[in-house]
Amino acid sequence: MTEQRTTEIETPSGNSHTTTTIITDEPRSGGAGKWIALLGLLVVAALAFVVFTQMSDAQIARDNAVAEAADSVGDAANQVGDAAQNVGEAAQDAIDSATN
Repeated sequence: MTEQRTTEIETPSGNSHTTTTIITDEPRSGGAGKWIALLGLLVVAALAFVVFTQMSDAQIARDNAVAEAADSVGDAANQVGDAAQNVGEAAQDAIDSATN
């Protein structure tokens, strides 16, 4: 509720002075709205944390899969190298046997 009070003062010499005062009585809030907003903000922060954690776990899993694939390729390359060396040694043995 808003109330306006106007006070008019007249001096003995005939001068007048007017003062206007506005009084506003707003209902006091218990602050529940602030607590609800704070709780909502905390819920949003918790959800964001969970989402970013899940995304981080997915990135780690992807990185691990790529690393394992690279290790497998490296192992396959080593096996091919060993096989090529065995073929070379067998060819050298065949040449040595044919010349002796």
